[in-house]
Amino acid sequence: MACFFPYNSRNLDTSFFIFRPTIVIMDDLVEALKHFSFSTQNLGCVQSAIFRSIHGNMMVWYGAWIKRSTENKDSLAATLLSMLTSVSSMAILLEHGFFDAYAGESKDHSPAAKFYTGDIVSMNSASFSHHDIMPIEDFTYTCLAIFKDRFQNMNGAVSGVCFKSQQLSKVAAVFVWKSLQCCYSYILNQDSRSVLPYFDGFSLDLKYDVFKVVYVSGDSALNFHIFPPHKMLEGKQGLHNVAHELNRISE
Repeated sequence: MACFFPYNSRNLDTSFFIFRPTIVIMDDLVEALKHFSFSTQNLGCVQSAIFRSIHGNMMVWYGAWIKRSTENKDSLAATLLSMLTSVSSMAILLEHGFFDAYAGESKDHSPAAKFYTGDIVSMNSASFSHHDIMPIEDFTYTCLAIFKDRFQNMNGAVSGVCFKSQQLSKVAAVFVWKSLQCCYSYILNQDSRSVLPYFDGFSLDLKYDVFKVVYVSGDSALNFHIFPPHKMLEGKQGLHNVAHELNRISE
């Protein structure tokens, strides 16, 4: 089944949890995060996936959630952290947070960036110090301009999405690739230094990694009737919009 990254945050909140495994057998951590994914469905998670770093020692859990208020989101984050104590013996949680998707494109003009188990996904992020004076809006616009300028010339890239953190001065770009070879070819032939003039004078923390999708949540159109009534009443219109969007994307 397909999972997807939305191109905007109108109906969905998105979250990333980044882990550094402390065990040798990574499959054990994957299985634990699969169980975590299943448990999040009753909390309003409509899509989830697990990415395993190909070269580094990293695991990423991605979730897309029914839109909610900031207060409810804070409560959700606390609940998720308490649920993740079960994996504390297998991995260190390095970073987590909610992100807004604010732009995206697909070479096939799909309304979202779809991906499947076994696909290759690259992720790069850029954050800057709070001592810098560039507003986050200008920072995200600069990253969007770079994305728009480069995406159509990224041979082998199927789709790409721009995210901005809701808590930090950080943006991220995620790309889905036709193959690992296509991803390598782009990385080896690009000049990453060419983007630095866009951020002249800023102390950037740049990170980049390539992942294999090792799990996506089963049915992309989850059975919403399994939620308790009080969960269904929270953002009823949001549920309708999400269900409609999921059905349209999966066609």
